[in-house]
Amino acid sequence: MSFYQFAKTAVKIFLKPKYKVQSFGTENIPKEGPVIICSNHISNYDPPIVGITSPRPIHFMAKEELFDNKVFGFILRHVNAFPIKRGMSDRNALRRGLEVLKDGHVLGLFPEGTRSKTGEIKRGLAGAGFFALRSKATIVPCAIIGQYKSKNPLKVVYGKPVNMESMRANKSSAQEVTDAIMEEIKKIKENH
Repeated sequence: MSFYQFAKTAVKIFLKPKYKVQSFGTENIPKEGPVIICSNHISNYDPPIVGITSPRPIHFMAKEELFDNKVFGFILRHVNAFPIKRGMSDRNALRRGLEVLKDGHVLGLFPEGTRSKTGEIKRGLAGAGFFALRSKATIVPCAIIGQYKSKNPLKVVYGKPVNMESMRANKSSAQEVTDAIMEEIKKIKENH
């Protein structure tokens, strides 16, 4: 068993019953090939929650400061996370994300860039659109619905892939693509 599988199992045992996590639409995640999962962001627990509900391992970007702690940094690296400098264009992180996709893996992104304290979905940053346009990845929108402090189940819903053909053909900007992805996430949230 890989470290990723071990960590996923451990996190699932701890978080799934605690937050009554329910997942829907996992069949929308292609079984192979490059995929970008784009989710709304409401808590620090979002990456592990998306990670335990996805049938495929996910490579997440995580803010650079999280790698400063030796133990936590070690764990993050071994669950496929890689650092990104926030508030600036981090070329190394962009290159690494494109490599993940080129190698046919799954990249997990939270386009809002930071948690929404109100739970309302905010406008996403252009980074998600950048990766979508620079790769041949399938873009899967994901909505985390509910509250971590609530007694109600927390839902993780994966939507149908975003149609990228017309946006790539029309040479849409990275921001336009991100806006389209965020609209899909909003629709999922509204319909569940």
